This record gives sequence, structure tokens and C-alpha cells, in this order.
Amino acid sequence: MHEFGIATSVLDAVERRAAGRRVAHVRVRAGALLRITGPALDQAFSLVAQGTVADGATIDLVVVPVQLTCRTCGREEDTADALAVCGACGGADVDLRGGDELILESIQMAEGHHVPGNPRRDRGDPARPR
Repeated sequence: MHEFGIATSVLDAVERRAAGRRVAHVRVRAGALLRITGPALDQAFSLVAQGTVADGATIDLVVVPVQLTCRTCGREEDTADALAVCGACGGADVDLRGGDELILESIQMAEGHHVPGNPRRDRGDPARPR
């Protein structure tokens, strides 16, 4: 189940960007060639995130299709199936473009606590002396 390796990589990126702040939600874009399933990634992320800033955070997976071009008939189409054949002629002689990306699209921080002297309200920084 390669989702654990992917979940670990996503968590590393989340922790760097969160800079110690609690994370409530993560959104990831992954190419269809990576063959990631939402439920498996959700389970893996829940396990690897335990005890981190992302503990209890939800994760959304957006699958980016592969662009298929048939060498036989020239048809171009998008597909979520990495083992696809041409939808027009059924040919298996196809070129695939894209579909191998993994992008941390967004992070939603948990509700921050107000700290006096901190106008952004998203960190636990103490008030700065004036």
C-alpha cells in the first residue's frame, strides 16, 4: 500500500508550511498514474499524522486525469485509467501525458486562539515589546 509513503511525504510538507500551527484540513492533487485511492490515503494520513500538528485533520484527494493520445487514430482524450485504451478505435498504442504529479494544494489551519499583541491571530507569538 504505497499510500503510506505518499501520506508521509504530504505530512512532511504540511508540517513545514504549518510552522507549528494546528492543521484542520489538507487538500492534495495527485495524478491518475499514481493510482492513489481516497479511502486508502485518508487512512494512511490519519495514521501517520497521529501526534503531529495534523492529528485529526481531514484530507481531500483530487485526482488529475492523464491525457491520452492514440497513435493509431490520433484521438486525444482525458482518462483516470492509467491502463486505458483509445475510446474511439480501441487501440492500445497510446501516449500518456501528465498524471504523475503530487501537489499539496492547500492547508486549512485550525481555529487560532487570540494572543494579545498578535493581530494575525494564527500563532501563539507573545506580544512584542514596544
